[in-house]
Amino acid sequence: MKLPEISRRQAIVVCVLALVLLVAAGKLLGARQPVAQKRPAQVKLVAAATRAELLIDVSGAVHRSGVYKLPAGSRINDALLKAGGETEKADLTLVNRAALLTDGQQVLVPEKVTAAAATSSGGSAPATTAPVRLNSATLEQLDELPGVGPSTAQRIIDYRTANGPFKSVDELDSVSGIGPAKLAELRDLVVP
Repeated sequence: MKLPEISRRQAIVVCVLALVLLVAAGKLLGARQPVAQKRPAQVKLVAAATRAELLIDVSGAVHRSGVYKLPAGSRINDALLKAGGETEKADLTLVNRAALLTDGQQVLVPEKVTAAAATSSGGSAPATTAPVRLNSATLEQLDELPGVGPSTAQRIIDYRTANGPFKSVDELDSVSGIGPAKLAELRDLVVP
């Protein structure tokens, strides 16, 4: 079978028409496909995010401090369990164990603060747990009492030198600079 001969001009017109048809068909098909392709891509991203692992640094009053991998959606309590749980010294009142974790988060479990530790960090009670003996305390020991500075400590020493040993804590009321309020604050911290 022999094809009819066409001129060069007719060949160009046929090629242009074929090209226009191909472009139109591609646009029609392409307009439908991206919608279908975008949705699975988004679903894949969501699925990947839910399968992600978090790296969490757990330290402080736990049995095994370290960096742990936990699944996304984990809570601070999960991190504590992964670290072997809290120690007896842990103060969990300062930790929200129900809070969600984020990647790279540090979970720091503080230790309970004892009265002696609170005073050594600037608290108002004496650093020692034993009461201060008014009849034998040094100027430095008296100065550590709350509300008692060096001058009041010196007046306590001067009072016991002039009047003899304290017979009761209530005698502190006779020392210049110690009134009823300060005496009430010192009552449980000193003995005669």
